[in-house]
Amino acid sequence: MGIWQKILETGLRGFFKEGALTVTWPDGSETSFGDGVGETVGLHIHSEALPRRILTNPDLAFGEGYVSGDLTFKEDDLDGFLRLALTNRNKGGGFLFQSTRAVRKLARAALLYNPLGRAQDNVAHHYDLSAQLYDMFLDTDRQYSCAFFPDPDLTLEDAQIEKKRHIARKLCLEPGMRVLDIGCGWGGMALTLAQEFGVHVTGVTLSKEQHALATSRVQQAGLSDKIDIRLQDYREVDEVFDRVVSVGMFEHVGPRNYTEFFSHLSRLMGDDSVCLIHTIANDGAPILTSPWITKYIFPGGHIPSMQEIAPHYEKTDLRLTDVEVWRNHYAETLRHWYDRFAANQAEAEALYDEAFVRMWRYYLKTSEHTFRYGRQVVFQMQFSRAHTTVPLTRDYIYAS
Repeated sequence: MGIWQKILETGLRGFFKEGALTVTWPDGSETSFGDGVGETVGLHIHSEALPRRILTNPDLAFGEGYVSGDLTFKEDDLDGFLRLALTNRNKGGGFLFQSTRAVRKLARAALLYNPLGRAQDNVAHHYDLSAQLYDMFLDTDRQYSCAFFPDPDLTLEDAQIEKKRHIARKLCLEPGMRVLDIGCGWGGMALTLAQEFGVHVTGVTLSKEQHALATSRVQQAGLSDKIDIRLQDYREVDEVFDRVVSVGMFEHVGPRNYTEFFSHLSRLMGDDSVCLIHTIANDGAPILTSPWITKYIFPGGHIPSMQEIAPHYEKTDLRLTDVEVWRNHYAETLRHWYDRFAANQAEAEALYDEAFVRMWRYYLKTSEHTFRYGRQVVFQMQFSRAHTTVPLTRDYIYAS
Protein backbone atom coordinates (compact mmCIF):
# COMPACT_ATOMS: atom_id res chain seq x y z
CA MET A 1 0.00 0.00 0.00
CA GLY A 2 1.42 3.37 -1.06
CA ILE A 3 1.51 6.51 1.08
CA TRP A 4 -1.11 8.26 -1.07
CA GLN A 5 -3.52 5.36 -0.70
CA LYS A 6 -3.04 5.44 3.09
CA ILE A 7 -3.75 9.19 3.22
CA LEU A 8 -6.78 8.82 0.96
CA GLU A 9 -8.14 6.03 3.16
CA THR A 10 -7.91 8.39 6.14
CA GLY A 11 -9.68 11.11 4.18
CA LEU A 12 -12.46 8.79 3.00
CA ARG A 13 -12.96 7.46 6.51
CA GLY A 14 -13.44 11.01 7.77
CA PHE A 15 -15.74 11.88 4.90
CA PHE A 16 -18.06 8.86 4.69
CA LYS A 17 -19.65 8.66 8.14
CA GLU A 18 -23.00 7.32 6.91
CA GLY A 19 -23.94 4.64 4.38
CA ALA A 20 -21.77 1.91 2.92
CA LEU A 21 -18.92 2.38 0.47
CA THR A 22 -16.44 -0.32 -0.52
CA VAL A 23 -13.31 0.75 -2.38
CA THR A 24 -11.28 -1.73 -4.40
CA TRP A 25 -7.71 -0.50 -4.79
CA PRO A 26 -5.33 -1.07 -7.75
CA ASP A 27 -3.70 -4.02 -5.95
CA GLY A 28 -7.08 -5.74 -5.52
CA SER A 29 -7.46 -5.08 -1.78
CA GLU A 30 -10.73 -3.69 -0.43
CA THR A 31 -11.61 -1.18 2.28
CA SER A 32 -15.09 -0.35 3.59
CA PHE A 33 -16.24 3.08 4.76
CA GLY A 34 -19.35 4.44 6.48
CA ASP A 35 -21.61 2.92 9.11
CA GLY A 36 -22.67 0.04 6.84
CA VAL A 37 -26.33 1.06 6.77
CA GLY A 38 -28.07 0.77 3.41
CA GLU A 39 -27.06 -0.66 0.04
CA THR A 40 -23.32 -0.86 -0.53
CA VAL A 41 -21.80 1.28 -3.28
CA GLY A 42 -18.77 -0.31 -4.90
CA LEU A 43 -15.97 1.96 -6.16
CA HIS A 44 -12.96 0.55 -8.03
CA ILE A 45 -9.79 2.66 -8.41
CA HIS A 46 -7.71 1.17 -11.21
CA SER A 47 -4.82 3.66 -11.37
CA GLU A 48 -2.09 3.87 -8.74
CA ALA A 49 -1.70 7.58 -9.57
CA LEU A 50 -5.36 8.43 -8.89
CA PRO A 51 -5.28 8.55 -5.04
CA ARG A 52 -2.69 11.35 -5.13
CA ARG A 53 -4.76 13.26 -7.72
CA ILE A 54 -7.91 12.86 -5.61
CA LEU A 55 -6.13 14.27 -2.58
CA THR A 56 -4.82 17.20 -4.63
CA ASN A 57 -8.15 18.09 -6.24
CA PRO A 58 -10.94 15.60 -5.41
CA ASP A 59 -13.74 17.11 -7.49
CA LEU A 60 -11.60 17.33 -10.62
CA ALA A 61 -9.91 13.96 -10.11
CA PHE A 62 -13.14 12.02 -9.54
CA GLY A 63 -14.61 13.41 -12.75
CA GLU A 64 -11.47 12.84 -14.78
CA GLY A 65 -11.08 9.36 -13.34
CA TYR A 66 -14.63 8.41 -14.26
CA VAL A 67 -14.27 9.74 -17.81
CA SER A 68 -10.91 8.00 -18.41
CA GLY A 69 -12.01 4.71 -16.83
CA ASP A 70 -9.38 4.94 -14.08
CA LEU A 71 -12.33 4.94 -11.68
CA THR A 72 -15.43 2.77 -12.09
CA PHE A 73 -18.46 1.83 -10.00
CA LYS A 74 -19.96 -1.59 -9.47
CA GLU A 75 -22.85 -1.92 -11.93
CA ASP A 76 -21.93 1.62 -13.01
CA ASP A 77 -23.86 2.92 -9.99
CA LEU A 78 -22.94 6.58 -10.37
CA ASP A 79 -26.34 7.49 -8.91
CA GLY A 80 -25.69 5.60 -5.71
CA PHE A 81 -22.22 7.06 -5.25
CA LEU A 82 -23.39 10.64 -5.80
CA ARG A 83 -26.26 10.25 -3.33
CA LEU A 84 -23.87 8.83 -0.77
CA ALA A 85 -21.19 11.48 -1.35
CA LEU A 86 -23.55 14.46 -1.27
CA THR A 87 -25.38 13.17 1.80
CA ASN A 88 -22.09 12.93 3.69
CA ARG A 89 -20.78 16.24 2.37
CA ASN A 90 -23.96 17.95 3.61
CA LYS A 91 -23.13 16.63 7.08
CA GLY A 92 -19.61 18.02 7.17
CA GLY A 93 -17.62 15.47 5.25
CA GLY A 94 -14.15 15.86 6.79
CA PHE A 95 -11.29 17.50 4.95
CA LEU A 96 -11.49 15.68 1.63
CA PHE A 97 -13.49 18.25 -0.35
CA GLN A 98 -11.87 21.21 1.41
CA SER A 99 -8.26 20.50 0.48
CA THR A 100 -7.97 22.80 -2.54
CA ARG A 101 -10.40 25.53 -1.51
CA ALA A 102 -7.72 28.13 -0.72
CA VAL A 103 -5.95 27.62 -4.06
CA ARG A 104 -9.22 27.78 -5.99
CA LYS A 105 -10.19 31.00 -4.23
CA LEU A 106 -6.94 32.60 -5.34
CA ALA A 107 -7.54 31.53 -8.94
CA ARG A 108 -11.23 32.47 -8.92
CA ALA A 109 -10.85 36.08 -10.07
CA ALA A 110 -8.87 35.16 -13.16
CA LEU A 111 -11.15 32.25 -14.06
CA LEU A 112 -14.31 34.34 -13.83
CA TYR A 113 -13.14 37.32 -15.86
CA ASN A 114 -15.29 37.36 -19.02
CA PRO A 115 -14.42 40.22 -21.40
CA LEU A 116 -15.98 40.18 -24.87
CA GLY A 117 -13.45 37.89 -26.59
CA ARG A 118 -13.20 35.34 -23.79
CA ALA A 119 -16.99 35.29 -23.36
CA GLN A 120 -17.45 34.18 -26.97
CA ASP A 121 -14.74 31.51 -26.63
CA ASN A 122 -16.38 30.17 -23.48
CA VAL A 123 -19.77 30.00 -25.18
CA ALA A 124 -18.32 28.23 -28.23
CA HIS A 125 -16.69 25.57 -25.99
CA HIS A 126 -20.12 24.26 -24.98
CA TYR A 127 -22.85 25.57 -27.27
CA ASP A 128 -21.09 25.10 -30.60
CA LEU A 129 -20.97 21.32 -30.21
CA SER A 130 -22.79 19.23 -32.80
CA ALA A 131 -26.49 19.97 -33.22
CA GLN A 132 -27.05 16.20 -33.22
CA LEU A 133 -25.81 16.00 -29.63
CA TYR A 134 -28.48 18.37 -28.32
CA ASP A 135 -31.17 16.57 -30.30
CA MET A 136 -30.32 13.45 -28.29
CA PHE A 137 -31.50 14.79 -24.94
CA LEU A 138 -33.33 18.12 -25.19
CA ASP A 139 -37.03 18.64 -25.87
CA THR A 140 -38.22 19.35 -29.41
CA ASP A 141 -37.96 23.11 -28.82
CA ARG A 142 -34.34 22.77 -27.62
CA GLN A 143 -34.87 24.45 -24.27
CA TYR A 144 -31.48 24.06 -22.57
CA SER A 145 -32.56 25.40 -19.19
CA CYS A 146 -34.70 24.37 -16.24
CA ALA A 147 -38.22 23.22 -17.09
CA PHE A 148 -41.20 23.99 -14.84
CA PHE A 149 -43.11 21.04 -13.34
CA PRO A 150 -46.30 22.30 -11.63
CA ASP A 151 -47.43 18.70 -12.21
CA PRO A 152 -44.60 16.18 -11.59
CA ASP A 153 -46.03 13.87 -14.26
CA LEU A 154 -45.61 16.38 -17.08
CA THR A 155 -43.54 15.36 -20.07
CA LEU A 156 -40.34 17.30 -20.67
CA GLU A 157 -41.95 19.00 -23.67
CA ASP A 158 -44.95 20.16 -21.66
CA ALA A 159 -42.81 21.27 -18.71
CA GLN A 160 -40.68 23.44 -21.01
CA ILE A 161 -43.82 25.01 -22.45
CA GLU A 162 -44.98 25.73 -18.89
CA LYS A 163 -41.61 27.40 -18.19
CA LYS A 164 -41.82 29.71 -21.20
CA ARG A 165 -45.42 30.72 -20.49
CA HIS A 166 -44.67 31.28 -16.79
CA ILE A 167 -41.85 33.65 -17.75
CA ALA A 168 -44.01 35.38 -20.34
CA ARG A 169 -46.69 36.13 -17.73
CA LYS A 170 -44.06 37.62 -15.43
CA LEU A 171 -43.00 39.96 -18.23
CA CYS A 172 -46.50 41.50 -18.34
CA LEU A 173 -46.47 41.50 -22.13
CA GLU A 174 -48.74 43.44 -24.45
CA PRO A 175 -48.95 42.95 -28.24
CA GLY A 176 -46.49 45.07 -30.18
CA MET A 177 -43.96 45.41 -27.36
CA ARG A 178 -40.25 45.18 -28.15
CA VAL A 179 -38.49 42.43 -26.17
CA LEU A 180 -34.76 41.74 -25.85
CA ASP A 181 -33.81 38.10 -25.24
CA ILE A 182 -30.25 38.03 -23.85
CA GLY A 183 -28.71 34.63 -24.57
CA CYS A 184 -31.54 33.50 -26.83
CA GLY A 185 -30.23 29.99 -27.43
CA TRP A 186 -31.84 28.22 -30.36
CA GLY A 187 -34.72 30.69 -30.47
CA GLY A 188 -37.44 28.81 -28.59
CA MET A 189 -38.32 31.63 -26.20
CA ALA A 190 -38.35 34.21 -29.00
CA LEU A 191 -40.67 32.03 -31.10
CA THR A 192 -43.07 31.49 -28.19
CA LEU A 193 -43.21 35.18 -27.27
CA ALA A 194 -43.81 36.25 -30.88
CA GLN A 195 -46.32 33.53 -31.74
CA GLU A 196 -48.36 33.45 -28.53
CA PHE A 197 -48.04 37.02 -27.25
CA GLY A 198 -47.65 39.11 -30.41
CA VAL A 199 -44.44 40.90 -29.45
CA HIS A 200 -41.34 41.78 -31.47
CA VAL A 201 -38.22 40.00 -30.21
CA THR A 202 -34.54 40.76 -30.64
CA GLY A 203 -32.48 37.75 -29.61
CA VAL A 204 -28.72 37.89 -29.05
CA THR A 205 -26.34 34.95 -28.70
CA LEU A 206 -22.58 34.41 -28.89
CA SER A 207 -22.93 30.88 -30.28
CA LYS A 208 -22.57 30.59 -34.06
CA GLU A 209 -24.40 27.25 -34.04
CA GLN A 210 -27.31 28.66 -32.04
CA HIS A 211 -27.49 31.77 -34.20
CA ALA A 212 -27.66 29.72 -37.41
CA LEU A 213 -30.35 27.35 -36.17
CA ALA A 214 -32.42 30.05 -34.46
CA THR A 215 -32.36 32.18 -37.62
CA SER A 216 -33.46 29.17 -39.69
CA ARG A 217 -36.31 28.39 -37.28
CA VAL A 218 -37.54 31.97 -37.42
CA GLN A 219 -37.54 31.90 -41.22
CA GLN A 220 -39.35 28.56 -41.32
CA ALA A 221 -42.00 29.93 -38.95
CA GLY A 222 -42.51 32.96 -41.19
CA LEU A 223 -41.67 35.33 -38.34
CA SER A 224 -38.70 37.23 -39.77
CA ASP A 225 -40.73 40.44 -39.48
CA LYS A 226 -41.17 39.88 -35.71
CA ILE A 227 -37.93 38.20 -34.62
CA ASP A 228 -34.37 39.42 -35.18
CA ILE A 229 -31.67 36.93 -34.11
CA ARG A 230 -28.21 38.46 -33.80
CA LEU A 231 -24.73 37.04 -33.28
CA GLN A 232 -23.93 39.77 -30.80
CA ASP A 233 -22.86 40.42 -27.22
CA TYR A 234 -25.56 42.06 -25.11
CA ARG A 235 -23.03 44.77 -24.22
CA GLU A 236 -23.03 45.88 -27.85
CA VAL A 237 -26.81 46.34 -28.10
CA ASP A 238 -27.69 50.05 -28.10
CA GLU A 239 -31.52 50.11 -28.27
CA VAL A 240 -34.06 50.49 -25.47
CA PHE A 241 -36.69 47.77 -24.98
CA ASP A 242 -40.10 47.45 -23.34
CA ARG A 243 -39.14 44.09 -21.86
CA VAL A 244 -35.91 42.17 -21.32
CA VAL A 245 -35.63 38.44 -20.65
CA SER A 246 -32.58 36.28 -20.04
CA VAL A 247 -32.80 32.54 -19.40
CA GLY A 248 -29.71 30.52 -18.46
CA MET A 249 -27.21 33.22 -19.42
CA PHE A 250 -26.42 34.93 -16.12
CA GLU A 251 -24.45 31.86 -14.97
CA HIS A 252 -21.86 32.76 -17.63
CA VAL A 253 -21.42 36.42 -16.63
CA GLY A 254 -19.06 35.91 -13.67
CA PRO A 255 -19.00 37.93 -10.41
CA ARG A 256 -16.35 40.34 -11.69
CA ASN A 257 -18.80 41.40 -14.38
CA TYR A 258 -22.04 41.72 -12.39
CA THR A 259 -21.81 45.49 -12.03
CA GLU A 260 -21.25 45.80 -15.77
CA PHE A 261 -24.17 43.44 -16.46
CA PHE A 262 -26.70 45.37 -14.38
CA SER A 263 -25.41 48.70 -15.67
CA HIS A 264 -26.06 47.57 -19.25
CA LEU A 265 -29.39 46.06 -18.23
CA SER A 266 -30.51 49.41 -16.84
CA ARG A 267 -29.39 51.13 -20.05
CA LEU A 268 -31.43 48.69 -22.15
CA MET A 269 -34.66 49.22 -20.19
CA GLY A 270 -37.10 52.10 -20.54
CA ASP A 271 -38.94 53.81 -17.69
CA ASP A 272 -41.80 51.28 -17.80
CA SER A 273 -39.74 48.23 -18.70
CA VAL A 274 -39.82 44.88 -16.94
CA CYS A 275 -36.96 42.37 -16.90
CA LEU A 276 -36.88 38.69 -15.94
CA ILE A 277 -33.57 36.96 -15.18
CA HIS A 278 -33.75 33.17 -14.89
CA THR A 279 -30.52 31.69 -13.51
CA ILE A 280 -29.11 28.70 -11.69
CA ALA A 281 -28.18 29.89 -8.21
CA ASN A 282 -26.95 28.80 -4.81
CA ASP A 283 -29.44 29.40 -2.00
CA GLY A 284 -26.73 29.75 0.65
CA ALA A 285 -23.43 31.57 0.99
CA PRO A 286 -21.19 32.04 -2.09
CA ILE A 287 -19.54 28.83 -3.28
CA LEU A 288 -16.77 27.88 -5.68
CA THR A 289 -17.93 26.22 -8.88
CA SER A 290 -16.80 22.64 -9.49
CA PRO A 291 -13.35 22.72 -11.13
CA TRP A 292 -14.36 19.75 -13.29
CA ILE A 293 -17.39 21.65 -14.62
CA THR A 294 -15.36 24.80 -15.35
CA LYS A 295 -12.61 22.83 -17.10
CA TYR A 296 -14.69 20.49 -19.24
CA ILE A 297 -18.25 21.82 -19.48
CA PHE A 298 -18.72 25.53 -18.75
CA PRO A 299 -15.44 27.50 -18.75
CA GLY A 300 -16.01 30.88 -17.14
CA GLY A 301 -19.24 29.72 -15.52
CA HIS A 302 -20.20 30.54 -11.93
CA ILE A 303 -23.28 29.73 -9.85
CA PRO A 304 -24.16 32.94 -7.99
CA SER A 305 -25.71 33.44 -4.59
CA MET A 306 -28.07 36.31 -3.78
CA GLN A 307 -25.32 37.74 -1.58
CA GLU A 308 -23.15 38.09 -4.69
CA ILE A 309 -25.90 39.46 -6.93
CA ALA A 310 -27.57 42.06 -4.70
CA PRO A 311 -24.72 44.58 -4.28
CA HIS A 312 -24.53 45.02 -8.06
CA TYR A 313 -28.16 45.66 -9.01
CA GLU A 314 -28.40 47.90 -5.95
CA LYS A 315 -25.93 50.27 -7.66
CA THR A 316 -28.46 50.89 -10.45
CA ASP A 317 -31.93 52.43 -10.53
CA LEU A 318 -33.53 48.99 -10.99
CA ARG A 319 -36.01 47.69 -8.43
CA LEU A 320 -36.18 44.02 -7.52
CA THR A 321 -39.93 43.37 -7.75
CA ASP A 322 -40.08 39.59 -7.38
CA VAL A 323 -37.82 36.61 -6.63
CA GLU A 324 -39.08 33.07 -7.12
CA VAL A 325 -36.99 30.08 -6.05
CA TRP A 326 -37.47 26.86 -7.99
CA ARG A 327 -36.51 23.81 -5.94
CA ASN A 328 -35.98 20.41 -7.58
CA HIS A 329 -37.42 21.51 -10.93
CA TYR A 330 -33.93 21.36 -12.42
CA ALA A 331 -33.25 17.97 -10.85
CA GLU A 332 -36.31 16.63 -12.68
CA THR A 333 -35.26 18.37 -15.89
CA LEU A 334 -31.81 16.79 -15.71
CA ARG A 335 -33.30 13.38 -14.98
CA HIS A 336 -35.24 13.63 -18.24
CA TRP A 337 -32.13 14.79 -20.10
CA TYR A 338 -30.00 11.97 -18.69
CA ASP A 339 -32.57 9.30 -19.56
CA ARG A 340 -32.85 10.59 -23.12
CA PHE A 341 -29.09 10.80 -23.53
CA ALA A 342 -28.60 7.30 -22.13
CA ALA A 343 -31.16 5.98 -24.63
CA ASN A 344 -29.07 7.52 -27.43
CA GLN A 345 -25.68 6.56 -26.00
CA ALA A 346 -24.60 4.48 -29.01
CA GLU A 347 -25.40 7.36 -31.36
CA ALA A 348 -23.45 9.78 -29.16
CA GLU A 349 -20.46 7.45 -29.07
CA ALA A 350 -20.49 7.23 -32.88
CA LEU A 351 -20.63 11.02 -33.08
CA TYR A 352 -17.79 11.56 -30.58
CA ASP A 353 -16.25 8.66 -28.61
CA GLU A 354 -16.68 6.61 -25.44
CA ALA A 355 -14.83 9.11 -23.26
CA PHE A 356 -17.11 11.94 -24.41
CA VAL A 357 -20.17 9.85 -23.59
CA ARG A 358 -18.85 9.16 -20.10
CA MET A 359 -18.07 12.87 -19.67
CA TRP A 360 -21.59 13.90 -20.71
CA ARG A 361 -23.21 11.30 -18.50
CA TYR A 362 -21.10 12.45 -15.55
CA TYR A 363 -22.03 16.08 -16.25
CA LEU A 364 -25.77 15.41 -16.43
CA LYS A 365 -25.90 13.06 -13.46
CA THR A 366 -23.70 15.11 -11.11
CA SER A 367 -25.71 18.19 -12.01
CA GLU A 368 -28.98 16.41 -11.22
CA HIS A 369 -27.79 15.30 -7.81
CA THR A 370 -26.37 18.71 -6.96
CA PHE A 371 -29.88 20.12 -7.42
CA ARG A 372 -31.54 17.20 -5.68
CA TYR A 373 -29.27 16.94 -2.63
CA GLY A 374 -27.18 20.12 -2.64
CA ARG A 375 -28.03 23.82 -2.42
CA GLN A 376 -28.43 24.60 -6.10
CA VAL A 377 -31.77 26.08 -7.14
CA VAL A 378 -33.09 28.41 -9.82
CA PHE A 379 -33.77 32.08 -9.16
CA GLN A 380 -36.26 33.99 -11.26
CA MET A 381 -35.56 37.65 -10.51
CA GLN A 382 -37.93 40.30 -11.82
CA PHE A 383 -36.79 43.92 -12.12
CA SER A 384 -38.45 47.20 -13.07
CA ARG A 385 -37.75 50.88 -12.56
CA ALA A 386 -41.11 52.02 -11.22
CA HIS A 387 -42.54 50.07 -8.31
CA THR A 388 -46.03 50.31 -9.86
CA THR A 389 -45.17 48.79 -13.26
CA VAL A 390 -45.73 45.22 -12.03
CA PRO A 391 -49.01 44.21 -10.28
CA LEU A 392 -48.78 44.27 -6.50
CA THR A 393 -49.74 40.62 -6.01
CA ARG A 394 -48.71 37.44 -7.83
CA ASP A 395 -52.25 36.67 -9.00
CA TYR A 396 -51.41 37.80 -12.54
CA ILE A 397 -48.72 35.12 -12.86
CA TYR A 398 -51.15 32.26 -12.28
CA ALA A 399 -54.19 33.66 -14.10
CA SER A 400 -55.31 31.40 -16.93
